[in-house]
Amino acid sequence: MKLIDRAGYLQKLINVIGTPDIKVITGVRRSGKSKLLEAFKEYVEERYVDANIIHINFNLTKYEEYKDYHVLNDYIEQSYIKGKENFVLIDEVQMCTNFELTLNSLHAVEKFDIYITGSNAFLLSSDLATLFTGRTFEVKVYPFSFKEFLQYYSLNDNYAAFERYLKEGGMAGSYLYKEQEAKYDYIADVFETLIVRDIRQKYKIRNRILMDRIVDFLMDNISNLTSARNIADALTNNKDKINHKTVGSYLEYLCNAFAFYKFRRYDIQGKKYLASNDKLYLSDHTFRYAKLGTKNLDVGRVLENIVAIELLRRGYEVYVGVLYKKEIDFIALKRSEKIYIQVSDNISDEKTFKREVEPLLQIRDAYPKMVIARTRNEEYQYEGIRIIDIADWIVEK
Repeated sequence: MKLIDRAGYLQKLINVIGTPDIKVITGVRRSGKSKLLEAFKEYVEERYVDANIIHINFNLTKYEEYKDYHVLNDYIEQSYIKGKENFVLIDEVQMCTNFELTLNSLHAVEKFDIYITGSNAFLLSSDLATLFTGRTFEVKVYPFSFKEFLQYYSLNDNYAAFERYLKEGGMAGSYLYKEQEAKYDYIADVFETLIVRDIRQKYKIRNRILMDRIVDFLMDNISNLTSARNIADALTNNKDKINHKTVGSYLEYLCNAFAFYKFRRYDIQGKKYLASNDKLYLSDHTFRYAKLGTKNLDVGRVLENIVAIELLRRGYEVYVGVLYKKEIDFIALKRSEKIYIQVSDNISDEKTFKREVEPLLQIRDAYPKMVIARTRNEEYQYEGIRIIDIADWIVEK
């Protein structure tokens, strides 16, 4: 498989070399965590003459005996070389039972620089503080962005390429297949056999049909306001026996495993977070195509999904805005930076354009505002609002 340089992720790991943190690479299955760890290993081999790299990849059968945490701990301790910079790299760490005991022990002796990857369901962001007694540094890896898609295929026509990205998405493993149907078969298999299976195993979920229906409901309602209660009500109407507490637990499992990302609502005028009706977006928009097909597809929702994940890639804290009962698709925050964003498929119609810009014009502060759409034209300004094509926005520096 062709590999591309994911320099942004690699640089994050390089920047924390030598710090006492346990470095944890997280993200949805097949998003490139293992390849990132391999790229980091190559970097260390090339730049650190005195490096002693202890690399365990639990995907390989030769490391089978180290799946006992006592054996793993002894192997790493015995591989330590005094006077060297000792790097510990462990891929799919969750395959070692009680792995956290080994890592906590290794971290405590302060002799190793530790880097790990793991299954999305077994190495959750929400669990890191309780798993490890030492401080952790998390590098969140996402499926390929449109910019990486361009790089992979060496494409130059951004607008034509974006039409392809809409259909093919960022699950790079699917790029090996020539037929679109075969690509979707691969993506569906990744979602079902790796992501959902991991969740079922960790949380011992017995009602597989109910979980599948919740997943299908979420996929079918991407970018719609959603709550555990209204999902429960919708499924109850279909004669499924379920309550909102069970749905809430399943939603938490899916979000913790990076299958979906939840965005809370924020009242701009009242400057407060709203408690109910969040929005959920898929880690990659093509999971929806692969599971539900492309019939009756609302492209505007898909574009929202792409923008939502791109904002997360760029390190923003993202909310859904509410102002005078009107919705702002996204409020993106990063320290002192704030951006208000509307997303639309086609704003060539005057009525649609007005609907998108009106809520932004009502915001009284001076933070940047933009409409991201498929304009296929150069960026321009309207009353201080940036109007930019989605392909141009993603590839801009």
